[in-house]
Amino acid sequence: MSAARAPSLWRGEFAATLRLAGPLAAANLLQMLTYAVDVIFIARLGEDELAASALAVAIFGLLNWTLTGLTGAVSAVAAAELGARAPALRPVRRSVRMALWLTVVSSALAMVLCALSESFMLATGQVPRIAALAGLYMDLLLWAMIPSVAAGVLRSFVSTLGRPLLATLITAGGIGVNALGNYAFVFGNLGAPALGLQGAAIATIITALVTFAAYVVAIRLDPLLHRYHIFGYFWRPDWPRFMELARIGLPIALTVMAEAGIFGTAAFLMGRIGAVELAAHTVALQIASLAFQVPFGVSQAATIRVGYFHGARDPAGVARAGWAAVTLGTGFMVFTALLMLLAPDLLLAIYIDPEDAANAALAALAIRYLMVASAFQLFDGVQVVAAGALRGLKDTRIPMWIAVFSYWVPGFGLAVWLGLYSPLEGVGVWLGLAAGLVFAAALLLLRWHWRERLGLLPQARTADEK
Repeated sequence: MSAARAPSLWRGEFAATLRLAGPLAAANLLQMLTYAVDVIFIARLGEDELAASALAVAIFGLLNWTLTGLTGAVSAVAAAELGARAPALRPVRRSVRMALWLTVVSSALAMVLCALSESFMLATGQVPRIAALAGLYMDLLLWAMIPSVAAGVLRSFVSTLGRPLLATLITAGGIGVNALGNYAFVFGNLGAPALGLQGAAIATIITALVTFAAYVVAIRLDPLLHRYHIFGYFWRPDWPRFMELARIGLPIALTVMAEAGIFGTAAFLMGRIGAVELAAHTVALQIASLAFQVPFGVSQAATIRVGYFHGARDPAGVARAGWAAVTLGTGFMVFTALLMLLAPDLLLAIYIDPEDAANAALAALAIRYLMVASAFQLFDGVQVVAAGALRGLKDTRIPMWIAVFSYWVPGFGLAVWLGLYSPLEGVGVWLGLAAGLVFAAALLLLRWHWRERLGLLPQARTADEK
């Protein structure tokens, strides 16, 4: 490769990653807004209903997010097929078909777990009245699992085929559907019955179904996407492809559980320290979660771009795609870290009034937590993008163990020690979370850097093969 051509290739890679990552990050942020709509309506029903929905959504959300990671392996597999022999109509169609099969099987198991959630809540010491409300809510909410995860598979498909803006537009439309459903069924408007908390669950089911249907229609109307006929011969199994998706996706799912679990556990640690600390932790974590959606979108783009070059057996392209994504994700997190350091009140105002005297203690603690969050923003961005790049190489098993170790040994260990057995209290918990992210970022980035010596790269194509 000539020296003059190299900068052009890098510019092209940055542009291609941004074209993918921008719409995906926007869709991630809009998805968070969809969940916020439920909270807005349920909060008007009362504290019991809000608490019950929080318990149910914590379980449903964890399972849903985990299964989205499991079936999201279709991005890496389909991208590799495209890189190897585009347009790869039959291989991509089989990959999507088997990802949808995997959706149905895994979601059915998750629905069984959801149906048992009330017993789990009671076993963990939740107030029986709240657990009963949560159980009734979950009995309906669980039916949103299959269409929600299936919509995630179709989102991966359209994004891998270069149509990520469809994901943004469909997710934005889902917010309107969810708001209308809540307005109708929670309070009995537009001729619908007033079903309260159960009405919010019905709104979620409707939103999931409409979102899935919107992807089906969009795929049918787009000439590029329609030519894959992903629903053709849907009844035909392809067990080798099914097992490949499960082999790649299961470690991703367990990684998601490990990361989500440590942040969920942190809330329980905060609850032992004090109610104000828990409230401040919740607000600060919401702000950090908003910032995280952008590098997460970059990570999704990295999986697709790296997967494409992996399938094309182009190690140089793999390197450009991975490092471009790491640079973009980390660069954005530098911006959010500075924002947390220099303007924390501005960020807190999204959720609370920091000038209100009643919020003085909460705001002061949340600002202290944001100071720690500003430090781990960089590492959070690096670890998620590096993991996404490795997924593009279909490397998920070792990164899973890296995540489990990082979050639950140094991360959880320090959070417990500093949070419960030192004067740092809540800040100590956040320092523990930061330590987990630092370890994960360092180890995942090192594995990405050593990808060639670890045998993760394909052999470059010979002149005869090109």
